Amino acid sequence: MANHGQLRIEGVSKSFRVSGSALRVLDSLDLAVGPGGFLTIVGASGCGKSTLLRLIAGLDTDFDGRVTLDGQRVTAPSLDRGLVFQEPRLFPWLTVAQNIALGLLNATLSKTERRHAVAEHIALVGLNGFQDAYPHQLSGGMAQRVAIARGLVNRPRVLLLDEPFGALDALTRARLQDELQRIWAAEGITMLLVTHDVEEATYLGDRVVVMAPHPGRIAASFDVPQARPRERSDFGLADLRDQVMAALRETTIDQPTSDGPARRSPEAAAVFVPAE
Repeated sequence: MANHGQLRIEGVSKSFRVSGSALRVLDSLDLAVGPGGFLTIVGASGCGKSTLLRLIAGLDTDFDGRVTLDGQRVTAPSLDRGLVFQEPRLFPWLTVAQNIALGLLNATLSKTERRHAVAEHIALVGLNGFQDAYPHQLSGGMAQRVAIARGLVNRPRVLLLDEPFGALDALTRARLQDELQRIWAAEGITMLLVTHDVEEATYLGDRVVVMAPHPGRIAASFDVPQARPRERSDFGLADLRDQVMAALRETTIDQPTSDGPARRSPEAAAVFVPAE
């Protein structure tokens, strides 16, 4: 495993100005991910999962608390933190190889080293033979493989994934989950994945963190003891999924409001229905 990639979130709070008032979206978060670890985060919409990723990525530095990577405070975007979004966000006029090479724009590499790095990561995500293809010639799953390769090509210390498989069909999603698990094992990189899918969170993570909304905070944390490679039908994983689901339901029931009694979140039934 990697000997770097120690991520720490210490006392992090974040507010936005809405209609002249401060809306607190994260409240006193404390998290740590060890080098080469795989942390997954689940929670209702609005609990601040994606906001947290932006803070770790350095895209937003207006917050209280500290985010550090290997002891160094995060103050801006950096090549040591890769980011993959739900949509691949590929440039349509660039080939697969050229899109991946964008991850090396600020890297101090020779042209030969760049070509080698791109070719290596095309192979890593299983796209050999498609280096000259354009985004419109790719399936959704293939496009997301390109996005993952672009996020990894500079060999960041941490890869941040914001619901990277949320727009894919179930079969493609399962295949890419297996691919991501294989890449994580091969690269030894620290990964932090945000998802709405409890099965995905327990299948991929070493640890699953449940966030509660209004404001976003840590509600529960579960270690995943199952060895890798994992079987989706593992009874231990099924039991863990049930525990995570129970914790999620608790976060969406009896949420206090500022202008009345406690209420049930209207998103509770829609977000956390387990897959058949």
